[in-house]
Amino acid sequence: MRQKLAWALAAAIVIGGPAAAQNNSQTIDDEALRADATSMFKPIPTVQPAPANNPITRDKAELGKMLFFEPRLSSSHLLSCNTCHNLGMGGVDGLETSVGHGWQSGPRNAPTVYNAFFNIAQFWDGRAQDLREQAKGPIQAAVEMNATPDRVLAVLNSMPEYRKLFERAFPGEEETLTFDNVAKAIEAFEATLITPGAHFDQYLEGNLAALNGTEKKGLRLFIDRGCASCHNGINVGGGEYYAFGVVEQPGAEILPPDDKGRFAVTETASDEYVFRAPSLRNVALTAPYFHSGRVWDLKQAVEIMSTSQLGTELQADEVEAIVAFLHTLTGEQPDVTYPMLPASTPTTPRPVLMAPNTAQGAQ
Repeated sequence: MRQKLAWALAAAIVIGGPAAAQNNSQTIDDEALRADATSMFKPIPTVQPAPANNPITRDKAELGKMLFFEPRLSSSHLLSCNTCHNLGMGGVDGLETSVGHGWQSGPRNAPTVYNAFFNIAQFWDGRAQDLREQAKGPIQAAVEMNATPDRVLAVLNSMPEYRKLFERAFPGEEETLTFDNVAKAIEAFEATLITPGAHFDQYLEGNLAALNGTEKKGLRLFIDRGCASCHNGINVGGGEYYAFGVVEQPGAEILPPDDKGRFAVTETASDEYVFRAPSLRNVALTAPYFHSGRVWDLKQAVEIMSTSQLGTELQADEVEAIVAFLHTLTGEQPDVTYPMLPASTPTTPRPVLMAPNTAQGAQ
């Protein structure tokens, strides 16, 4: 980890020095810029990615979509995956930290579900290795959906239509309606939530006119100043873990001192305040920013990253150019039709609205 951080810092210092500043004042060499970009980034594929050991079928993905929007997976019957990862809002909820069961606030900002399949792991600290494992977490978290596997299965088994849908989605299995299969179905659907066709993708694919002059300047700065040291690959991030504050830690209003990031997973001292670099895909749609959700302006987020991670202060026109480039990462949002869900039955477990540590339910 320390070697990776040292490399990122060295890259920022070396390629962000006087030579880079001189290059920024010159006319952008399109071919050279695209060559540099294609060596560090890859476009979102138009071919559907497939999760390991979980082949996607139409029946499984359709079931997963229903479960993604199913609020009865929460004990209150109010919260679904879409509550915090709203597909009409860039795959996020637009809050600093999500609001869960009993109006509790979660500890971190909800990352976008779009293109999450391409991340090295899930959650800010990488504690879930894939979308399947991630899907189980919020359902069971008391601060989020506040359910249990047994309750989830009781809810789904109470509706004959769900039992039939699980049999179709998982043919040949002795027991089809299981908590593992709930997670597999959600994973299959979430793997379809990709956003190809961004202007940047078109540029990577050879359309040099897909970016304008300001956006190309922003891309050149993004590479030369060292942003791409952490934010690279298909997801323009999401592929590795880095300390927040390689050069200078932000203040407590942005980096809460009690959240030590990946340290809680590894219990390794060098992982204190280390987080998975977020994907910058669709970043213009996913404010507020950082794991704390304390920054609402993309321009301010760029300025903070330049000083905290790169040890440099960007000029105003440089920040504007980088922000312009980041807007080119907005891809084609999938057209998702809200599913019709089965009706509850007399045996469906009733909503539990009581907030923790209160005598009466939150109505």
